[in-house]
Amino acid sequence: MKKVLIPTKLNGVAKDILTAHGGYEVAQDDSTPLEALLEQHADTFALFVRSEKVTAEVIDALPNLKVVVRAGAGFNTIDTKYARSKGIDVMNTPGANSNAVAEEVVAMMLADARHVVRADASTREGKWEKKQFMGRELAGKTIGIVGLGYIGQLVIKRLSGFDCKFLGFDPVISTERAEQIGVELTTVEELFAQSDYISLHIPENDETRGFVSAELLEQVKEGVTIVNCARAGIIDEEALRQAKSTKKVRFLNDVYAKDAAGDKSVADIADLMLPHLGASTAEANFKAAQRAAEQLIDFEDKGVTSFVVNRDIPEGLEEHYCELAYALARLCRCIVSRHTSPKLIETSFYGSLQPFAEWLTTPIVAGICDDCDRTMTPRESQLFLEEMGIDYIDRVVDQTKKFENSITVDLTAAVDPENDRHVSVRGTVEEGIMLISRINEFDKLYFEPVGPTLFFLYDDRPGVIGTIGQMLAEAGINIEDMRNPHDSKTNRSLAILKVNTVTDDVILEKIKNEIQARAAFCMKF
Repeated sequence: MKKVLIPTKLNGVAKDILTAHGGYEVAQDDSTPLEALLEQHADTFALFVRSEKVTAEVIDALPNLKVVVRAGAGFNTIDTKYARSKGIDVMNTPGANSNAVAEEVVAMMLADARHVVRADASTREGKWEKKQFMGRELAGKTIGIVGLGYIGQLVIKRLSGFDCKFLGFDPVISTERAEQIGVELTTVEELFAQSDYISLHIPENDETRGFVSAELLEQVKEGVTIVNCARAGIIDEEALRQAKSTKKVRFLNDVYAKDAAGDKSVADIADLMLPHLGASTAEANFKAAQRAAEQLIDFEDKGVTSFVVNRDIPEGLEEHYCELAYALARLCRCIVSRHTSPKLIETSFYGSLQPFAEWLTTPIVAGICDDCDRTMTPRESQLFLEEMGIDYIDRVVDQTKKFENSITVDLTAAVDPENDRHVSVRGTVEEGIMLISRINEFDKLYFEPVGPTLFFLYDDRPGVIGTIGQMLAEAGINIEDMRNPHDSKTNRSLAILKVNTVTDDVILEKIKNEIQARAAFCMKF
C-alpha cells in the first residue's frame, strides 16, 4: 500500500477514490501542523496540497516521496526544480477550477456594470440613489480575451449569450480552433485598442511579468474595463494607476502578490476587489480533489504524464487525449484478445495532436502491454517496444479527412504462427468528453468509454438484442446505454452496451453461446 498524505482542506472525494482503488493508504488531516504530519507520515509516497508550500525541507522530510499533486492550477508554491533533482514528479490539475474562475469573471463584469456592490450598500442605508447608479449592458460589447486556454475559452462560452464580439490573443491556439470557439484572433495591441472589456488569463513568468504595460494602456478606449483573475504580477500597477486618471480605466481584481490579510497595493486603483475567490466554489474543490486522485492513479496505472509540470512535456497536450490514447489501445488489445501476441502498432494523430505524437506513445504502449513500465518516457517506450519485438509506425496523416484532433490506433497481433488478427479504432474528445467514433468497419459510434462496457460481434439477424437484454436482466444487470451498428457488406452487427456492473465471464460466455457471437468481452474503462 502506498501512502498518500493530504495535509489540507480538500474535498473527501480524493480519499474515497484512492481508497476504492485499493492500492493506497490515505492520511488526510488539515488541523495538525504540517511539520508534525511530516514526522508522523515519513513513509509518504504522494503528497496532495493546495496552497501549502512544498520546500526543499518538506521534500527532504519525506524520503519515500515520489509524487506531489497540486489540487489546482498554480504550482509556484512548490520547489519543482528541487523535486526534479530528487526524482519527484510534480503534477497539477489545470481545468479543475476553470469554470469557477470563468463564472467569477462574468460575475465581476456584471456586478461592476450594474454597481451591484455599491448600490446594495446604499440601499441598506435607506437611500434611494438610482441616478447615481446608471449602469451599462454587456450585450453588443467587444470582449478581449488575453490567453485562450481552459479559462479563456470558458469565458467566451459563458458570455456568448450576451451577443458579444470576441477578440483573442494567444500565440499557441490554431486558427481552426479559434473559429470553433467564436473568437477573432488579433494582435495584443489591436485587442487592447478595440475592446470594451479585457479579461486576462495568462500565467506570471519572466516573459509575462508587467505584460499590461504603459504602452498597451495608452491604446485602450476610454472607460475600458480590465479584469484580472490570473496573476497579480502581469500588470504594471503604476502604469494602470496612470491610465485610470487619463483613460478612466475600470479595474476588477481577484489576485495579489500574497494571498493573506493586510493592505493591498491595488486598493487605490481597483474598482472591485475580491480575496482570490476564483477557485472558491464547492464544485471546483470537488473537481480539483477528484482530478488529483484520478491523475495519480492514471500516472501510476496508465503512464499518463501530461500533467507532470517538472518534466520536459510540451504545453498544450491535454490529459483527455492521453486518456483517449490509452483507452483506444486497451480496446484494441481486448478486441484482438489478450491471448494473442502484438506484432505491429500503427497510429495516426490528426489536427493539433500531430506534434504530440511522441508523447502519446507511452499511454498507447501501456494500453496494449500489461507489463509495460507505465512511467516510461517516450524514448523508453520505444525501446521497450523494440525489446519486445513490436513494430511501431506513426503514419503520415491526410489532414483533408478533417478528423479534427482525432487518434487512430491499429493493432496487428499473431493468433498463431500463421494467422494474424487486425483491429482499427478511432476516437476523439468533445468538450472534455472522450468518444470512440469507429471500431473497424463500424463508424460514427460516438460512445463514451466510461465504466463497464460489453461488446458482442455477431451475424446480424432479428432478436439478438432482445436476447442479450433478457439474459442480462435475469442476471440483475441493467443496460445504461447502447450502440448497435450494422455493416451491410459483412452482414455483421456490433452491440456495445454500457452496464451498471462488471459482467463475469460465466454470464458473458452464456450470452456469447446463446447468440452465437463471433466475439464477446467486457471492459471496464
